[in-house]
Amino acid sequence: MSADEGKAPAKPQGFIPRRSRVTAGLLAIFFGALGMHKFYLGYIQTGFIMLAVSIVGSLLSFGTAFIVMAVVGVIEGALYLSCSPEDFEATYVRARREWL
Repeated sequence: MSADEGKAPAKPQGFIPRRSRVTAGLLAIFFGALGMHKFYLGYIQTGFIMLAVSIVGSLLSFGTAFIVMAVVGVIEGALYLSCSPEDFEATYVRARREWL
């Protein structure tokens, strides 16, 4: 019997992202004005800021603030989807870059 018998086979050393850039990107594009992509990435405070600006700001500006937050969400979604999974993980998950 050799020393390697009985051991579990080694797992491949591949990149496994903790957060999906596609999910974050789609949330940013479709629900970016409400900050859903920020909540998904773990930026709770930033998510509440976007949500508050969208809701309260829209009441005070007749919807203009919601449109501005929606544009920010689309831009962030495009940024998320345009980078590689490794770059997304390094920039937005590990380094915690919260805004654009």
